[in-house]
Amino acid sequence: MAFRGGPWGAVRAVLPQVADAVYAVGSLAISASMLHNWPDPTHHWRDADAVAYVLVAAVYLPLAVRRLAPLLVFAGNAAVVLTYLTLAYYHPVVVCGLALANYTVAAHRPREVSVPCTVVTWLVLLWGTRLAEPGIGALSAAFVTATAAVTWVTGDVSRRLGERGRRLAALTEQLRREQEERTRRAVSDECMRIARELHDVIAHHVSVISIQAGLADYVFTTDPPTAHKAVGVITDSARDAGDEMRRMLAVLRHGVRHTATDRTDALPDADGAAPGLARLAELADRVRAAGVAVRITGDALTEPLPAGLDMCVYRVVQEALTNVLKHAPTATATVTLTRDRGTVRVRVTDDGPSRPPTEGRDEPGHGPGHGPGHGLIGMRERATIYGGTVTAGVRSQGGFEVDLVMPVPDM
Repeated sequence: MAFRGGPWGAVRAVLPQVADAVYAVGSLAISASMLHNWPDPTHHWRDADAVAYVLVAAVYLPLAVRRLAPLLVFAGNAAVVLTYLTLAYYHPVVVCGLALANYTVAAHRPREVSVPCTVVTWLVLLWGTRLAEPGIGALSAAFVTATAAVTWVTGDVSRRLGERGRRLAALTEQLRREQEERTRRAVSDECMRIARELHDVIAHHVSVISIQAGLADYVFTTDPPTAHKAVGVITDSARDAGDEMRRMLAVLRHGVRHTATDRTDALPDADGAAPGLARLAELADRVRAAGVAVRITGDALTEPLPAGLDMCVYRVVQEALTNVLKHAPTATATVTLTRDRGTVRVRVTDDGPSRPPTEGRDEPGHGPGHGPGHGLIGMRERATIYGGTVTAGVRSQGGFEVDLVMPVPDM
């Protein structure tokens, strides 16, 4: 059997039983000595004999297991003490045994059990006061009454304190489990956030590289300047992807410092700048270099957004433009930003061929009707973290639209 806390835990577990055994043997020795040596010049009590010693042993030795079977020990103790007092042996030597048995019941059982046991204790001890020396009968009755009352009160207080301690321990354990669950959720949310980051970084830059590599291969011999320009765009995109990957690896190397519940997932790039609307023009230039005309219109958003929200808007725009690159590489894309009454709205539209809203995803092998892929899911997950919404669908006048609406908290 393993004990919590190692060797000291084992010692603490058996110490009460050892203490009870020592008390039982010690009390038996003291009581037997008193029974043998206590003078009785007036012959108020029956002379001690073998039966008296056996009864005293039957009172005290079972107390060694009083915590294991409180009611059984009490019942046996009360019966033995009643027999002992009825036979009129020297009565004080058994009072402590019955008192401890009564205390044990009060300390380990509810009041509906302990109160009747206390009444039995009082009656049994009161029966023994008839053996008191002349002149102290009333004092003996008061003493046994106080003994029964005090043992019940102290035992009941001990029980309630124990129950309170157990409730506190249960609450502590519950709080520990809840903290572990919150930690697991935070780690899971952080993993999802990092997965979104990796998806956004890789999907966008790989799309640009793929398109430009195809263009460079196509015009390699017929239009060297265009091929050279495409190679330059590939180089820039690869470098940007490497910078953002180094940023992500730096975060992982130094441990997770932010969680989704913090709403502060704007992590700095290798150059110290976090992806955000301040880098929107740079993103547009990269997409233009890949062949898609991009226009940015609407409010200038001169008032800064919270860091995490700023990054969220940037990533949604990045993903929407990446999907235009994939599915409408000859289209013109328009990014419209507006801010009004604590709300930021971003619309990314294109005039390319219409496509079902289930397209625009990044998983190989997903075709129309298979449900949204990581791209649209990632946009919606990001928006949900900050209390926003993302809708995507075919425009009535042709092309595709991604519409992001985000509440802006007071800063």
